[in-house]
Amino acid sequence: MADLVTERRGVPVLVCDEDGPPIAGVPDALDLIGATYGRADVVAVPAGRFDERFFVLRTGLAGEIMQKFVNYRVRLVVVGDISAQVSASTALRDLVTESNRGRQVWFVANLGELDDRLG
Repeated sequence: MADLVTERRGVPVLVCDEDGPPIAGVPDALDLIGATYGRADVVAVPAGRFDERFFVLRTGLAGEIMQKFVNYRVRLVVVGDISAQVSASTALRDLVTESNRGRQVWFVANLGELDDRLG
């Protein structure tokens, strides 16, 4: 399956394929943002597509990627089980909690949870 724009709860969402290219830096994030232009307001990316450095906050990668999505006003949704990373990092747990309180970046377990948040 390729990345696909689909409407979920009336919102156009670019749902990224699990087997797509890894997201290892800002250029990869910008490619995803560019793929949304005129097509989607939200990008749902499987957690497995992110380089492991994304989940190690001291690397700064998560902040850089998330900031690009904020700057371009495209919502980012990380989809999948990141419980191992969260249990290993209090800072990541806090980031996930705070992000999920907002509207710009969400961490969800699956697309059903995304649908619930969009509805």
